[in-house]
Amino acid sequence: MLEILYQDDEIIAVNKPANLAVHRSKFVGPDDAFLIDMLREQVGGDVYLAHRLDRATSGVLLSARSKEIAGALGEQFMGRSVQKRYLAVVRGWPDPESGSIDYALPGSRDTGPRKDAVTDYQRLGVIEVPIALGRYESQRYALMLASPRTGRFRQIRKHFAHIHHPIIGDSQHGRGDHNRLFKQYFSCHRMLLHAMALEFDHPLSGERMVVKAGLDGTWVALMERFGWNAPG
Repeated sequence: MLEILYQDDEIIAVNKPANLAVHRSKFVGPDDAFLIDMLREQVGGDVYLAHRLDRATSGVLLSARSKEIAGALGEQFMGRSVQKRYLAVVRGWPDPESGSIDYALPGSRDTGPRKDAVTDYQRLGVIEVPIALGRYESQRYALMLASPRTGRFRQIRKHFAHIHHPIIGDSQHGRGDHNRLFKQYFSCHRMLLHAMALEFDHPLSGERMVVKAGLDGTWVALMERFGWNAPG
């Protein structure tokens, strides 16, 4: 059963688990489960997505009970009035500790036209673990807060890879050796990217809403082991 974070007559927000496809697409198999089908069965009746999350990403996913409300929410995402905050664990220690990644990205096809894409980031914590890998006797990792201003395809994943600090567990844009290290030593079998909060205007009341999603067991165990604290 999906964890419902907020629900009223118009909007439903859930905490999407990692490795669950949101809907049918060319990136998933015909026998996979889909969040949108699960949610429709759980709440009864029609549900329409207001935005998307990658299959490997967890966190706040916003949907609506009508096409009209979903469209109104979608316009806020397109108009960049929705504030999004993500947690990520990356290889290395990004320097400077805060800044913006301004790097145009294509759509789902890498050969497509590039569009402007900006992600603000802040380093929240660092760790150096005494595990040898390659020519290094220890490995550095960082806990990051990422706030994308735009919503390009796999934007945060591609942006951190672009600055040579890929997200742990990212099989497409990350480092296989570090992904395997986290599986072997930290029992981490997921990508460490989590949509922790969404801030938006309710389409009917106009009230500014903030919906937050808690961390799963893998995240909690890592945070405790590394001595990191999630932002409020």
